[in-house]
Amino acid sequence: MQEQIIQTRKALARVLGAMTGAAATLVLSSAPGLAQSWPSRPVTLIVSQPAGNSPDVMARLLAEGVSAALKNTMLVENRPGGANVTGTLAVTRAAPDGYTFLFGTTASLVSNVFLLKNLAYDPMKDLVPVAFIVRSSQILVVNPKLPVKTLADLVALHKKSPGKLSIAVDGPRALAGIAAQALNLRTGMTMTPVPYPKLAEGIRDVIAGRLDVGIFSQSVIEIMDREGQLRAIAGSAATRPVAMKHVPPVADTIPGFDFAGWFMVMAPAKTPPEIVARMNAAVNTALKGGKVRETIPKIGFEANEGSANTPADAAKFLASQMEFWRSTVQELKMEPL
Repeated sequence: MQEQIIQTRKALARVLGAMTGAAATLVLSSAPGLAQSWPSRPVTLIVSQPAGNSPDVMARLLAEGVSAALKNTMLVENRPGGANVTGTLAVTRAAPDGYTFLFGTTASLVSNVFLLKNLAYDPMKDLVPVAFIVRSSQILVVNPKLPVKTLADLVALHKKSPGKLSIAVDGPRALAGIAAQALNLRTGMTMTPVPYPKLAEGIRDVIAGRLDVGIFSQSVIEIMDREGQLRAIAGSAATRPVAMKHVPPVADTIPGFDFAGWFMVMAPAKTPPEIVARMNAAVNTALKGGKVRETIPKIGFEANEGSANTPADAAKFLASQMEFWRSTVQELKMEPL
């Protein structure tokens, strides 16, 4: 009887092994077929911020170009909330079939890793880079009535009246808020950050003179600087903003200062490489297309024109940003919440 049981178990193991092998063969053989038929229905690009915010504006412009390149519809879906976690988590949990992508932000892909406890996803494991899209500088602005035209002027004014200046930011742990903290630390200023979850309110308060200083996305305040409602004095990125050539970077005064926002398209982990490559090609075609290329600087963003933009390039950039934010959080002595 014991011998019969052993033989039965061996036979069952052979059958299960054959079934497992067949299943694996089916999965592997279906991947090229999936890639060849992709896309056969609309593709969704999830944005982890509300409609109307700068990531949403750029995502919709990109989606229009990608739709034309793929000859297939790319839909933009807003899933805001939870400091960019809600939308990002939705993509990490989506089927890796090429029909769900993330319009990733600096927060969703990097800073959350160091600022949030028990983050429900790991961007380096749960997502795969598809393509770098654009970057955007944060612009340091002042009320035009303030006797300040440069960053050096602002530092000098602060020394005359220490502790009296306040700076409007998007949040203490958002990009502008962290850039403001780094600016304080590296210049010796002690401007008080005032968070505005609704950026429009912060901008209005600086224009009205209720606050003297603000730091906002270039895409939001460029027209206000041009019309004289605000005065831009420095940019947070390491280079001058293309659409605001008159604005010098903070790095001219503080070497190494580089707090640019940026966006990348990401896919769920295990998305077939063939699909990632085809989406990368569609993104590059869209970024080089007339309407998208011409509109990007007009809405305050900058693309890597003339540079390679492969999934490998995007992965390398993401890894470098991980190290930058790791050191920044340590420098500012910020603990995850």
